Amino acid sequence: MKLLFITQKVDARDDVLGTYHRWIEEIANHFERVTVICLEEGEYDLPSNVEVFSLGKETGVSRVRYIVHFYKYVWGMRRKYDSVFVHMNQEYVLLAGLLWRMWGKKIGFWYNHTYCTLWTRLAGTLVHVVFHTSPFACTASFKNAIVMPAGIDTDLFKPADKKVGTGLSILSLGRISPLKHLEVLIDAVKILNEKNISFTLNIYGPIVDRGYFNRISRQAKPLENKVVFHGSIPNKDTHAIYNSHDVFVNLTPSGNFDKTVLEAMACEVPVLVSSNAFDVSDTLHFKESDSKDLADKLTEIKTFSDAKELRKYVVTNHGLSVLVSKLKTIYS
Repeated sequence: MKLLFITQKVDARDDVLGTYHRWIEEIANHFERVTVICLEEGEYDLPSNVEVFSLGKETGVSRVRYIVHFYKYVWGMRRKYDSVFVHMNQEYVLLAGLLWRMWGKKIGFWYNHTYCTLWTRLAGTLVHVVFHTSPFACTASFKNAIVMPAGIDTDLFKPADKKVGTGLSILSLGRISPLKHLEVLIDAVKILNEKNISFTLNIYGPIVDRGYFNRISRQAKPLENKVVFHGSIPNKDTHAIYNSHDVFVNLTPSGNFDKTVLEAMACEVPVLVSSNAFDVSDTLHFKESDSKDLADKLTEIKTFSDAKELRKYVVTNHGLSVLVSKLKTIYS
């Protein structure tokens, strides 16, 4: 099988999208040929049966040139692929879906957001199958929807020696934006501080919303020795960050299925989540936007003893090898 994989960015060092470099590597191990079209390319090292073509965002070309390049690649390489996998961006399905249908290409579209536009629904009618991981994804109700593993590289994200300390080391990792509700986490650790509970909170991630970052920085200022903002880190290096903490906290709203939670679980690090999209015990779930409930769960987390089961769940249900095996079956 020869696959055309269309994604936003190919860059092994990207803090968020770097994970898809590993997807391409693993897909290439199971497909005869993989042709990649990306909006932007950076640093990559891929197998010999992979070709990468960029639409040119890294060089600053116009949106019109993006489209020109896209059609050039889709048309010029049409005999080099027999199936298409569009990752997250419905625009590519809308631009070329009818052409791929006409040429007899099997089309898969990965879309996991909780909100669908009219264009998302139209894209869903042009493809053979729509992939999603969360039962709360807007595409989960599509007639051609298939639930998929999240594709976590469990060879990379695995347990390592954990640090030993008397205080509680808390980790937040992800883009710094209002969606992440870090203000709730900061309020929760303020409660810990008032109770004289020893802790450190490390927040990693790129600043997406500067105004929001400024607000939570001011909020955390009274705890400036205990709450530290570290900036972004390449996804391929985050396994060491997970393993150096006692607990990972994710505050995305219900319905969201953030892969960072699964990465932490694969490292056998306890997680605390508010989204109901995660199948975790009550011990690991706190009430959404409730800093007091989160603080209560944080005080109890060091007694959690089922970390190995967290990894087992991810390996079995969301491992990268499981994802690629399922993709191969679907496309064949």
